[in-house]
Amino acid sequence: MQQEVVLAMLAKEASRGYQLRARLRDALGPLGDDMNAGQIYVTLTRLEKAGLVTVEESATRAERPDGKVYSLTADGHHRVAEWVSEVSWPRPDLAVFHLKLVAAAAARLADPIALVDAQRRELLRRLRDAQRAVMAEPEGSDAALLYEGIVLRLQADMRWLEACEKSWTRRRSGS
Repeated sequence: MQQEVVLAMLAKEASRGYQLRARLRDALGPLGDDMNAGQIYVTLTRLEKAGLVTVEESATRAERPDGKVYSLTADGHHRVAEWVSEVSWPRPDLAVFHLKLVAAAAARLADPIALVDAQRRELLRRLRDAQRAVMAEPEGSDAALLYEGIVLRLQADMRWLEACEKSWTRRRSGS
């Protein structure tokens, strides 16, 4: 589990590990079913050791085995803010970018549409570079084929970003 994803999920509110797992599962749909619950706790332990989260024992510890409540430290908030503003293309993990949008909206860390727009600008820059590289190569060369694959991948990523923007725009307008 990427540490920044867990931190971003905690940015909205302090939570227990099982609550974080439920939120991640909700955000990922069926993809979240494969998530290992133990991995979240390992990540939380690492974040605590790194000083990015604090842990408080819940009064209901006897009722639930997971009585620890995790919350962000100031350093944790700083790390989330850096992660949210970072542009991750050309090789993003789409699920991680999706979680970034969900967490940014839930915790009001950033406007998801602005995040999509920033990614789109970077993608357009890379797409222009790749298209220029294709045109500079001799037709039928191995390098031209590779560059053509890069162009196609970037175009597919652009279409997905358009779908993200439409979805978040609909959410914003309440339709």
